[in-house]
Amino acid sequence: MEEPTIQKSELKKTCVNCGAELTYKPGTTSITCEYCGHEEAIAPKENGFEELELYPYLKEMGSQRHSEEISMLHCKNCGADQHVEENYKSLHCVYCGQPLVVEDTYKENWILPGAVLPFQIDKNQSFRIFKNWVKQLWFAPNNLKKAALDPQFTKGLYLPYWTFDAQLYASYIGQRGEYYYETRRVRNANGKMVTQQVRKTRWYPASGEVSGFVDDTLIKASKQKSGRIPGKIAYWDLKKLQPFDSGYLSGFVTEKYTISLNEGHLHSKEVAHDIATRWCMQDIGGDTQRVTSMDMKLSEETFKHILLPVYVSTYRYNGKEYNFFINGENGNISGTRPYSFWKIFFAVLLGLIVIGVIILLSKK
Repeated sequence: MEEPTIQKSELKKTCVNCGAELTYKPGTTSITCEYCGHEEAIAPKENGFEELELYPYLKEMGSQRHSEEISMLHCKNCGADQHVEENYKSLHCVYCGQPLVVEDTYKENWILPGAVLPFQIDKNQSFRIFKNWVKQLWFAPNNLKKAALDPQFTKGLYLPYWTFDAQLYASYIGQRGEYYYETRRVRNANGKMVTQQVRKTRWYPASGEVSGFVDDTLIKASKQKSGRIPGKIAYWDLKKLQPFDSGYLSGFVTEKYTISLNEGHLHSKEVAHDIATRWCMQDIGGDTQRVTSMDMKLSEETFKHILLPVYVSTYRYNGKEYNFFINGENGNISGTRPYSFWKIFFAVLLGLIVIGVIILLSKK
């Protein structure tokens, strides 16, 4: 049996001056050596993004034409599949913090990313954002504040997403509602007769057709038992996407998709249906609308596998895992947090003492 071939996305890039590993410098198009400062530019792709035809690819799921082999580490605790573009001495899952055993590395094919949104803020910036956020938390355990002083708790992670493009056509039958008002005399709570305006709706039949291009429907491509990315930070400027180059991954962890292309496509069709419904309602006009039936068709469907940046901080308190997420493009932060029972207890106790003193003073 032939040994698996190491593909280009797995190769480490070394410094020509000192031999150390080059890592991506956030906010630039360069990889750099943190030891001697040597930099190399990431060459732009002449052909830009490659949109893959959807249905031929779904039909030939065994085809490796746009796939390649990478090394993966699977977290047995939370289920995340992670590819590391750095020689970490100690590997831990970015989501739950559990150790990952290097000997458990296995080879797996993935659909090669078509684009990546490189990190725009570096680890030190993300660490300051996390630290300031923790400072603002009321009743946070002291151990959490100590964790916020240690940058090793923050890891850079590229998340996998699918994007889908399509030409959308829909025909619909519905109703257009137009408001009108009737004046009524009613008795109010005080028993007086007053005039009141009551809104009513006249409905008129409507039908028509809508069409347009649906661009970059974004569908999450991974799921774990824990560590779900909060919707609050899951917004990226996709105009900053760059054609995929493995140099952008250097020094970061990349999560492999666990939601299949087929499953992602089914979800994208649900999103397209919602878009078509909105277009139909806009086409109907009036004050309010009803869409009673709609026939939607998608054509010229294409897709990309893309990678989007986040920083993740993992913290354990009283045996429970907490995750904090920072958007690697815009710095937005969100996460779950523990509360200190004793801080809350003493705050409540102090409040009761203050109230008691106020009551005693008022009686003198």
